[in-house]
Formats: sequence, structure tokens, C-alpha cells
Amino acid sequence: MDRLSELASLIDRYAPEHGSAPTALPRLHLARMEKPTDPMHILQEPALCIAAQGRKQMILGDRLYSYEPSHYLLVSADLPVVGCVMEASPEKPYLGMRLDLSPAALAALMLEMDGNGKASDAPGSGILMSPLTEPLLDAAIRLVRLLDDPASAPILAPLIEREIHYRLLIGDQAIRLRQIALADSKFNQVNRAISWIKQNYARPFRIETVAAEARMSPSSLHEHFKAVTAMSPLQYQKQIRLQEARRLIVGEAVDAATAAHRVGYDSPSQFSREYNRLFGAPPIRDAERLRAAPEASAAV
Repeated sequence: MDRLSELASLIDRYAPEHGSAPTALPRLHLARMEKPTDPMHILQEPALCIAAQGRKQMILGDRLYSYEPSHYLLVSADLPVVGCVMEASPEKPYLGMRLDLSPAALAALMLEMDGNGKASDAPGSGILMSPLTEPLLDAAIRLVRLLDDPASAPILAPLIEREIHYRLLIGDQAIRLRQIALADSKFNQVNRAISWIKQNYARPFRIETVAAEARMSPSSLHEHFKAVTAMSPLQYQKQIRLQEARRLIVGEAVDAATAAHRVGYDSPSQFSREYNRLFGAPPIRDAERLRAAPEASAAV
């Protein structure tokens, strides 16, 4: 059995049913999909994603990323993305894992590495892809295998997660990834803007306000924000608003008008138009569709 088949076998064991499977390790998430899924809008936090079997697609703005077993996908910022499983069947399901990353762990490792390596000053896309190396795959297998040993998992899982962070810091995407750990990098300035928008998404804002929070000029913020997120700060705010409204309507059975008001829309008609444009259906019909297929929300 090759190493990817070994990882697929482990995920198959711990995700035996169609959909997402929680694990005993808080940062580790597994998924099994037995058919291609409809596009699902999610706010993805920093994470390492590996498809052990099948193929998945992620869209950020106008950028499309397709990842399969030979590559890993790295999300380095909080990004509103659209994900869908492209190749899956009952006989050969999509089997994937996601490990949530820790910027604090990356920063601590960089200090221990004595500044070994450089970070790029110009931030690139917040989604990165690279070939899956043997050492990284080996660490991923050992992490999932810990689910067989619940007594040892609390002690060993943090060590393996630390190794995975290290493997990423010395891998193909090291220059980009190191930006996460540098307080004065352009990437972290954009991250400050992202955090501010997430906390204040329901309030109107001027670009000058967000730029001041990021400690950048408005023109510099716009340039670097779009490089990372593939959208402007206002477009990012709109995505966050609509995704939160969708959560309220589907998850808490809030009516569309109330949801629109809560996320900052003054005009219900404008909210309905923009909701329909993003999700492909008006709020009520979209909610009915999601409740009929809850497994489509799997984000691994």
C-alpha cells in the first residue's frame, strides 16, 4: 500500500458515512463524500487541506484551485471561498482531511529557526498549492493514526502538528507562509484589515478607516488586500454579510428581512438581489435546498 492509499484508508475508517466527521483532535477534520457536491460558500480560516482520494475545487474571487492527492492546498488567511467536491462516487468516495493552522505556532517556530529563510514583502494569494511531499504526508498519516490511540493523542498530537507547521515553513511555500508570522509584513497588515472587517461587518465603513487599522495608505491597502483575497475590502464585507445572513436563515430559522437587518442591510430588496446573485437562489428557496442536503456544507 502506498502512503496516499494508507492515508485514504485511515480517513475511510474514521469517516465511514457521507459528510463531515468530527474527530477527537480539535484541529483535525475529516470528510467523506460519495458524490460530487454543489458549490458551498464558507469562510475558511487558515488550514492545510489534503485530498487523499478524489478531487475538490476551491474558488476565491475569480481564482480557481483544484486539488487532488498529489498536491496540498494551504489557506493562509480568513477567506470567503466556494468549495465543491468534483470527483467522488460510492465505490471511490472523496476522502479528505483538514488541519487548522496556528499563526502563533508558526511564529514560535520561526524564532527557533533563528530567522532561517526569508519572507516575501509583497503578499500573494491567500490560497497556495504545492506538491505533497513525503515528509508532510508521513506526518499527516501519523496524526490521523493517533485516532487509534486516544490515550496518547493529547500528548503526541501537538508534537505532530508542530512538525507539520515546520514542514510547511521549509517547503515550497515557505516564503509566503512566513508572512503570517511576521508582525510587520504586508500580509499581516492585510490580516489586521480582515479582522477589523469581520468584527464590524454590519457597520458601514470608509476605506480610510480600514486602512488606518491596517496601518497602510488606502491605495496600498486596496492593492495588497486584493492580492490576498481576490476582492476589495467592500466586496469582502459583502461576502461576510451574506454568509452570516445565510447562517441565520438556515441555522437559526430567522426570516430574510430580520437577517438582512442584522447583517447591516437597510434595503430588503437590495439584500435579496445580492443574496440571489451570490448563492444562486433567493433566501427562502436557498434555505430549503440547504436543509435538504446538509452534507453539502462539508468544508474539508
